[in-house]
Order: sequence, then C-alpha cells, then structure tokens
Amino acid sequence: MTTLGNKRLRACLLALVGSALAGVSASAQQFSADLVTRQGEKVVRVGSLRVSESKVRIETTDFADGFFLVDGAKPAATFVRPHAKVFMDAMQSSPLTQMFVPVDPDEPCRQWRAIASLAAPVDPDRWHCGRDGEGTVGDRKADTYRIVAASGGGFVGWVDRERKFPVQIETVDGTMIAVENIRDEPQPAQSFEIPPGARKFDPRALIDRIRQSDVWVAPPGAE
Repeated sequence: MTTLGNKRLRACLLALVGSALAGVSASAQQFSADLVTRQGEKVVRVGSLRVSESKVRIETTDFADGFFLVDGAKPAATFVRPHAKVFMDAMQSSPLTQMFVPVDPDEPCRQWRAIASLAAPVDPDRWHCGRDGEGTVGDRKADTYRIVAASGGGFVGWVDRERKFPVQIETVDGTMIAVENIRDEPQPAQSFEIPPGARKFDPRALIDRIRQSDVWVAPPGAE
C-alpha cells in the first residue's frame, strides 16, 4: 500500500473512533431534577437529585444539613454532612436511596435488590420484584415494576428506558414521588464525591464507647 493509501486509512480509522467515542459520550446519562410528592391534589417539592451514569446525589428537605450519595456500581449509599465534615452509611435513613437508583432498563430488579441489601438483609423468599406492565409519566413511556418487601418497604417504580432511571415511585401508602423538571445537562464530578477531609462516623463505635463509660446503664436482662 502506498504512503498516501496509509494516510487515508489512518484518517478513516480516526474518524470511526471519533464517531464511536462521540456516541458513547452522548449516551451517558447526566441530568438534574426536582423531587415532588403527590397525595391527591396536594403537590409538595421535597428535594432534588443529580444523576451521572451510575451515581446519584439526593438532597431532601428532611435532611437539610446534608445530602445522600448513591453509587449503583459498587453498590453504596452514604449520607454526608459537609459542614460537620462527617459521612456515614445511609442504611435506613431515607427510603429514597433505595428507590431512586440507576438501573438496567432490561433488568432493574437487580440494582434495586443490591441497594436494598445495604439497609437490611434481603430475604429472597419475601422480597420480590417483577415487571407490572407499561405506563406513562408526563409525555414519556415507562416500564412499570412492582417490588414487594417483607419490611413493608415495597413500592411501584416507573422506569424511563432512555434515562435508565425510575422517574416515578408509588409507595405502599399511595404517595407518589416523581422526578420532575428534568434538565439533561453535564454534572460536575465533585457533586458525587465525599468532601476532602470528611471522616466516617460509625454509630456503633459511638455506642461501644458509651457502654464503656460511667454513664452507660445496661437495660434489664442485658449482660
């Protein structure tokens, strides 16, 4: 092959690679939105969220001094209090961290189950998740899934296949939690990071220290 032919071949390959990378970048889900609840005619804004691929940042009015970070790839769910410079495992602090997680639109139950197991052990005989049909949220089609949990923390989720994310949740008491005013826009990476210098707070370690102190009074029947 001539030198000119080699140059043309390299140029074509570079163009193909560039197109492929552009397609990957365009398909990466990044958006921000509001979280609102609906009970009958009553609509209340309860927080906001940011999403970047497998990561979610949730801010709520119930926890105004901090925010939740969810990483569906690990999986992990953390509550961060930036002003106190501490963070801790979210556990059961907010059910939102178990509902609003990035999912595989063809198999969302896997991610929901993995995140649920962070808060409490999942009994495979009493935790069920399955497709429950199709619906619409706003002007977009969504696949509907129903989760049944022994703890009573089950819900119905509407998954937007394009965004790979649940855009509406109905809890067992009939409350609707919706993702509204979605803004498809790049999200800063630092929004999904624990602030530098923050230390992990372990409530169990605190309880152990209190037990060893003079103020601890063992409950009746405890050793």
